[in-house]
Amino acid sequence: FDTEFKLRSIDLQQVQNQIRHKTDGLSSSTLVLRRGQAFTVTISYDGRPFDPLKENLIFRIVLGPLSVEVPVSRLGHSSLTQWSAVLERNIPDPTGPHALWVSLSSPASASVGVYTLQMRVETRLTVRSHLLGQFTLLCNPWCPADSVFLQSEDLRTEFVRSDIGLLFKGSLGNIVSRPWSFDQYEKGILDISMKLLQLSPQHQADLGKDLQNRSNPVYISRVISAMVNSNDDKGVLMGNWSNDYSGGVSPSQWSGSADILRKWAETQFSPVKYGQCWVFAAVMCTVMRALGIPTRVVTNFNSAHDTNRNIVIEEYYSEMGEKLPIGRDSIWNFHMWVESWMKRPDLGRGYDGWQVLDPTPQEKSAEMFRCGPAAVKAIYHQKVDAQYDVPFVYAAVNANVRTVIVRDGKVLTTSTDKNRVGAMICTKHPGSLRMQDITSEYKTEMGKRQKKTKYSPNCSVKSMIPVSCTPPAVTIQHEISFKDYMLTEAAEDSLVNLAVVIEDVKSQERVLASEEFNIRSPSLNIQVYACTIHVAI
Repeated sequence: FDTEFKLRSIDLQQVQNQIRHKTDGLSSSTLVLRRGQAFTVTISYDGRPFDPLKENLIFRIVLGPLSVEVPVSRLGHSSLTQWSAVLERNIPDPTGPHALWVSLSSPASASVGVYTLQMRVETRLTVRSHLLGQFTLLCNPWCPADSVFLQSEDLRTEFVRSDIGLLFKGSLGNIVSRPWSFDQYEKGILDISMKLLQLSPQHQADLGKDLQNRSNPVYISRVISAMVNSNDDKGVLMGNWSNDYSGGVSPSQWSGSADILRKWAETQFSPVKYGQCWVFAAVMCTVMRALGIPTRVVTNFNSAHDTNRNIVIEEYYSEMGEKLPIGRDSIWNFHMWVESWMKRPDLGRGYDGWQVLDPTPQEKSAEMFRCGPAAVKAIYHQKVDAQYDVPFVYAAVNANVRTVIVRDGKVLTTSTDKNRVGAMICTKHPGSLRMQDITSEYKTEMGKRQKKTKYSPNCSVKSMIPVSCTPPAVTIQHEISFKDYMLTEAAEDSLVNLAVVIEDVKSQERVLASEEFNIRSPSLNIQVYACTIHVAI
């Protein structure tokens, strides 16, 4: 009769552990856990009952070249600062295999990644190692010690667990919402999200350093911001703003993230064609929520793209009101990015909370097309020396617009509008399908909404605002017929630019008024009435 302790099997308790870790529903080839929280494994063994004085059980937790050995302790508590393993129960069974219950805990600052779990059994006569399987470790917004901790359960439900959202598009005077399915629970999406980290240039350049840095959501978010676009790496999406989407899918055709991420994985990580800002932002939201980092999609109406970093956007018009393609600065009728919730110990006190991350490839940040995390509070307080990319985002919501009327290369007149950019910043309201205006989180003084102005001849006009004049102001109507916009302008993301220049004949003073707007397609409302269906069996 052999009384030697012999390992028979180990059960990673996948269903029970994932329910406790709020990862149930996430599809992965591994057990999925959140850091800073204990999980239980069951060890079945043969031979005599386990005696901690005669046998040592040592777990080995491996992440690439990094590893830590964790001996099973009979006494003690789970640790939030280091890996620990505590024996919970030891139940000898005289009629069959015995069982041990061990509680394993990861520190709240453990690196996000796919780990390998091993165990070594040391007895008086033998030393045997066993491969137990793999587990994926995510951030934990339910753990107060985790740097992505979010206080409210309702907000955790909305910004981590919810897989549906609303994206707000259009123009300030005609906001359109469209649903988006983030799809983080779809088959394989979590594993694909982890693949973004693995294929990043940082991981390829220095595997060990990258894995160590993955303890920090600031670092993770910066990597993901670059990997969602394909400009510098094997990233997910290729951008296209040309209106020619041959060889791919028009950005407006996407309605969820799973199709995009799966296509990327199935084509051996070739860029998916095509994306624009809302597609980049929505896919990043999916990946960040899958990794356990609270994230929401945000829309900025009248968003400035300041290329020369002077916080001024120059727009040029001819004397006839034609917009001229001069200069690299631009204003997008809307632009989307994401905000992720995390602590910012690198910035000192006062900058924790929402951080702007923009995966749309606009400008390089430290030699890569990425943007953020830029603390929203740093933008609000005009702390433009705070990393990362605060000046760029500050300009996107606060830049002045300088309108220049030119003729034959000569400037005829200029005017400045301080209220047009960042006219409204919004996101989906938690727990409902409504819009939430968050402009006041970015701007100390609410930007005034653009007004439709009426102009009169023979009067002095300053800053595009009419003043009293004689005769009284008149209204000039301009009708755009359907045949003029039916082909291109009616497309979902096309704009009509309406501009008029008024000239005082005597003084030759000119003033320009312009407005860009989108044409909304008629909405289709479907009402389903309650009914009773009888099925014959």
